[in-house]
Amino acid sequence: MIFAIREINKDRTLLPNIKLGYQIYDTCATHTQSLRSALASTSRQSGRSEETSSQGCEGFSSFPVIVGDSGSTQSMIIQRTLGPFKIPMVSYFASCACLSHRNKFPAFFRTMPSDAHQAQGVARLVQRFGWTWVGSIAGDDDYGHNGIQAFSDEVRKLGVCIAFTEVLPKMHSRRKILQITETIKASTARVIVMFAIEGDAYPLIREVVKQNITGRQWIASEAWVTSALIATKENFLSLSGTIGFAIHRAEIPGLRSFLLQVHPFKTPNNLFVKELWETIFKCSLGTSENIKGINTSAITHRRCTGLEDLNNTYSIYSDVSELRVSYNVYKAVYTIAHALHSLNSCKNGTGSLPNNTCANIFNFKPWQLLHYLKGVRYTNKFGEEVYFDENGDPIASYDIINWHKNADGSIKYVKIGRFDAALGLGHNLLVNEGNIVWHNNQMMVPQSVCTDRCPPGTRKAVPQGQPLCCTDCLPCPDGEISNFSDSLNCVPCALEEWSNPQRNECIPKEIEFLSFEEAMGITLTTVSLLGTASTVSVAGVLWYYRKTPIVRANNSELSFLLLLSLMLCFLCSLTFIGQPSVSSCMLRHTLFGVSFVLCISCVLAKTLVVLMAFKATLPNNNMMKWFGTLQQILSVLLCTVVQVAICVVWLLVSSPFPVKQTKYYNEKIIFECDLGSVTAFCCVLGYIGFLSCMSFVLAFLARKLPDNFNEAKFITFSMLIFCAVWLTFIPAYISSPGKYTVAVEIFAILASSFGLLICIFAPKCYIILFKPERNTKKHLMNKTGQGKSSQQS
Repeated sequence: MIFAIREINKDRTLLPNIKLGYQIYDTCATHTQSLRSALASTSRQSGRSEETSSQGCEGFSSFPVIVGDSGSTQSMIIQRTLGPFKIPMVSYFASCACLSHRNKFPAFFRTMPSDAHQAQGVARLVQRFGWTWVGSIAGDDDYGHNGIQAFSDEVRKLGVCIAFTEVLPKMHSRRKILQITETIKASTARVIVMFAIEGDAYPLIREVVKQNITGRQWIASEAWVTSALIATKENFLSLSGTIGFAIHRAEIPGLRSFLLQVHPFKTPNNLFVKELWETIFKCSLGTSENIKGINTSAITHRRCTGLEDLNNTYSIYSDVSELRVSYNVYKAVYTIAHALHSLNSCKNGTGSLPNNTCANIFNFKPWQLLHYLKGVRYTNKFGEEVYFDENGDPIASYDIINWHKNADGSIKYVKIGRFDAALGLGHNLLVNEGNIVWHNNQMMVPQSVCTDRCPPGTRKAVPQGQPLCCTDCLPCPDGEISNFSDSLNCVPCALEEWSNPQRNECIPKEIEFLSFEEAMGITLTTVSLLGTASTVSVAGVLWYYRKTPIVRANNSELSFLLLLSLMLCFLCSLTFIGQPSVSSCMLRHTLFGVSFVLCISCVLAKTLVVLMAFKATLPNNNMMKWFGTLQQILSVLLCTVVQVAICVVWLLVSSPFPVKQTKYYNEKIIFECDLGSVTAFCCVLGYIGFLSCMSFVLAFLARKLPDNFNEAKFITFSMLIFCAVWLTFIPAYISSPGKYTVAVEIFAILASSFGLLICIFAPKCYIILFKPERNTKKHLMNKTGQGKSSQQS
């Protein structure tokens, strides 16, 4: 401040021929001392003055403007006291957003941005790196409480949860510090945001370092991010990689040489210069023991000679590489000077006060300077435009810095980005992630979440009583997916799609039908072809031995027609295998119905032939002449025509058609043939059942009739097997889903066909091939005679 005032006093363009005076008070960072100093300055009572340069100031009974205070709470107290008197106050470090309320603090200005912007910037930084679970620590003052509250409000809007909030004690309390330290260690939050001044933060940092707590990413507010008290070699292990918002820095030419000119003998009344001297050179000037708060442990009994040279000693005092708060003080002094310059340049009607008058710079009221402070706007020597908005705040802009380690172990502040509120939401945060070194010297962004992110294939669910960020990851149900992380809901797949095993993608459902390529299809096809080949073989044997008595005795025409129908029955089973189509669906059921009716009609005709032949042996019975070979074949065809008619009506009214069925399984589609008309299908089966029952009854009645080679008993067995198979088929058909329905139907066709083939034709083939001596007319006649003798007895 003194340096800036001296610069202004030497300036020939800013306030020419006018010298500024000042009086500096130590507020000791306490509320009471701040108020006492403010009242003393306005009443010209020196109180505790560290330096005064107001000699020759004309006409003032009080100071017209105050630079300070550094603390938000102290500034509020001063403004509430002096605000009604419209005494302007320009703070260089009070950042609480509450001070922007113009109706409460009408005379307050500051060169320090409001914490509302810093809180927003920190919240955006937390969002930028994907941290959803953070701890927060606040100093026990307006700066800490308002800053952390504004931050909490901002991050909650962004879906971030606060793991814990602790308040640092204003008066040192080791019990409270230990309790906060235990909270940090117990929490799963790996990112900690702290809004506190360095004096409040230091005891906690010291305890964190003492307990060697590492692995936390600290986010610092501007009040301590560049604190030389905290940013030390000893603290780096626990605080490595700290990121924080810092106010802009500047390299002020000539300041370092000015600072090095101080000497206790030049300013004997400046107690701070004495304390500085004794601390740096570890000697005693003889009066410092009476100074309250002096670090006497650093002072020896060696007397200071006054020949010590600050140029030969490095200290924080002479380090001007990180002038941030000092730069704000510099701007505050220059802002007041520009306001005074405008006041002094006033001419009636141009730049005048509200009452169209001009103030006398040697005798003006505080409210008159307040008027010009509101309108001040200038560009300083560093190229920065300085002005206040309607709330007395500057445009919010911060440097984002990261703690790196120098070769000598000291901490280096590296700028990794900036936050500029003037750029608007979404563009105000600029970060160069490649330059960031995280805690423990990591290069990867640390994670800080209450629970890990829910991967694709799951959805987030918040357990009752837990924060929104603490979620369980529940797998999506079958048929539903989530294809991005942290999904709140699972999305159902389309009707013809199903979720993959990972539940992160909908894939086409497996289409199931009985194919020729699968084991079951190959087996049934083989059995069907085997049955067809067997039927052809039997037909070949009978054709080869067609003139033998056993073939001729059993109506060879019907036998060959029956074998033809059996061959059709075996082959029709092949139409049930393969991908359903319109033609295959129509063919499989109609061919099945017609071939089986043809087969059963032949069996029925053969049974009637046995009965007719027995009746024909009775006296005066010539029925057999009305049931000759032609009539037998015509009866078979007539029965078959009825089934053909039923099938034609079925195809015309509501024919079977292919359909993709999803009601049996969720994860796959059954490609099958819909019956179309269930009634027609029942008629087809019913007609087959009717003929089968007739054949069974008639064969059962004729099973013991004497004959050359009575087929009735073999037909009885065959029809018994046929009926048993198809009665078992009905419940199995209804209860078997998908391709197994088709397999059951094919099995019933093949089983009943083999039953007929084996029961009716196996005995004949056995005699023809293995017992040729029984295939003679004599043998058959002997059997007949034995049968007649048995009947007579």
